[in-house]
Amino acid sequence: MIHLLQADLTTQNSGSYLPVAIQLIFAVGLVTFLMLLTHLLGPKRKTTDKLQNFASGIETHGDARQPMAIKYFLTAILFVLFDVEVIFFYPYAVNFKGLGWSGFWAVLLFVGFFLCGFIYIIKKGALKWEE
Repeated sequence: MIHLLQADLTTQNSGSYLPVAIQLIFAVGLVTFLMLLTHLLGPKRKTTDKLQNFASGIETHGDARQPMAIKYFLTAILFVLFDVEVIFFYPYAVNFKGLGWSGFWAVLLFVGFFLCGFIYIIKKGALKWEE
């Protein structure tokens, strides 16, 4: 067993995955063992106080399933979309000299596509809150 773990890892055969498989088996086994152990040794008394939802000691009031305006979710999705756009600028900013003019035109095309999307969002009125 030790010999298999100390094998040359530069070769590309199925034996090189043995340490990963052993670690995965140990991890799954440990999680299963601990879950079973806590289930068997844990308290079994279910009272009404234990079955109530805990909300940081604050008394609950009303229903949590109240309707909410879709504008909040739409704004959050648009924020994530344009935030991810900014993340794509970082590799260009780091390597802009090496990318040359072809990289410049690619980034310009990328910005153009997002500008078209932004204009579409504005024309559809997705950011108008006065309704």
